[in-house]
Amino acid sequence: MITLTEENYIKAIYHIGDNGKLSVKTNAIAEAMNTKASSVTDMIKKLSDKNYADYKKYQGVTLTENGKRVAINIIRKHRLWEVFLVEKLNFTWDEVHEVAEHLEHIKSDKLVDELDAFLEHPTHDPHGDPIPDKDGNFHHIDKIVLAKAEVGETYKCVGVDDTSTAFLQYLDSNNIALGTIITVKHKEPYDNSVKISLEHYEIVVSQSVAKNLYLKKV
Repeated sequence: MITLTEENYIKAIYHIGDNGKLSVKTNAIAEAMNTKASSVTDMIKKLSDKNYADYKKYQGVTLTENGKRVAINIIRKHRLWEVFLVEKLNFTWDEVHEVAEHLEHIKSDKLVDELDAFLEHPTHDPHGDPIPDKDGNFHHIDKIVLAKAEVGETYKCVGVDDTSTAFLQYLDSNNIALGTIITVKHKEPYDNSVKISLEHYEIVVSQSVAKNLYLKKV
């Protein structure tokens, strides 16, 4: 039986390692998990013994295929619960992450499949992140960050890279959400800020915002 802590480590390794593609250093895991490197080493040994991870000294750790399946399943549950919380329980998109962190550990395949069906098989969560299907397949869309968008072009907001409460509340205060139509008016070379046009007004957003807002050309 896999434990909640083991699941959290597997998910962290998956995300840090570019969705399970890269080897991850123990110090990076320790930073992400807010723990000591020695604790990470102990956990990696446990994960290796259970065939969830493959550790090579001085090279780092990668997830096995078994570990990747676990990570993707956790992500699937997390993002489905976020959709449920927003669409059915009236949570806002800045409120759901912490709650979903708990719900993602419920171990019932039937519950997850019924939740998916109840929500009519959503492909993306409230932050625009793709939801893997029960076979682990992700539905990807072509998107770029605002910082790389072309001046004069019009786009639709399709996601965020920063899901922190502060950032999402900032977007809310400026009436930016998934589906918002954005026209790029000007890029300031001095500080890389970007002037954008929304439905009724124009605003200037910082480089930090521009690097965390995903768009798709319309």
